[in-house]
Amino acid sequence: MKKMSVAEAAEFFGVSKEAVHNRIRRGSLKSLVEDGVKMVLVDETTNSKKPVVKRTLKSASNDERYYKLLEAQNAKLQERVETLEIETRTLRDQKEQMLIEERQKIEKIYNEKDEQLKNILQTLSSKFMLGAPLEEEEDTLEAETIEIEEEIENNVVSLKKYLKNFDYSKKKIEKIKKRFKKRAKNDERIIVVGDKYYLDTAKYKYSDLVK
Repeated sequence: MKKMSVAEAAEFFGVSKEAVHNRIRRGSLKSLVEDGVKMVLVDETTNSKKPVVKRTLKSASNDERYYKLLEAQNAKLQERVETLEIETRTLRDQKEQMLIEERQKIEKIYNEKDEQLKNILQTLSSKFMLGAPLEEEEDTLEAETIEIEEEIENNVVSLKKYLKNFDYSKKKIEKIKKRFKKRAKNDERIIVVGDKYYLDTAKYKYSDLVK
């Protein structure tokens, strides 16, 4: 048996001083008083705190590995979240760009239609200013369209009549008509009424289209 102070016994067993006192009161530990100091009689063969320390260290090691694993998984999840955020922003930007492009296309179509309408109105205005007879109010829209499709005064003529001035073959004429159809939307020189094309020969040259 070895005599130890309460503090030494507590360290030996790996417990608190209060726990040592409790053991003394329960009788699981023997004690005596020397010079007014309580001493604990400890059998050195009794299990000390060392095995407990080993278990604690092993548990702490397991906890550390577990935390490291959690940190690694958390890092991967964070990386995935950042990737998804980048992809989401990219898709949103692409969608916004597509909407902008579609809006620009629609605006372009309307602008082209407005330009064609302006050309028609200008042509009709020129015709009326030259003293051409006005349509009666009761005339139908069909009658007005027929009159427009006839020769328009002030050097604005239909493509069909314009081509009669040239000694072209039918094949050549068809080729020219296809060229006008292809260029009609983007060429301000061409006036479109329904499926007919008109030329303002006083204002523009068309040699590049009828060559």
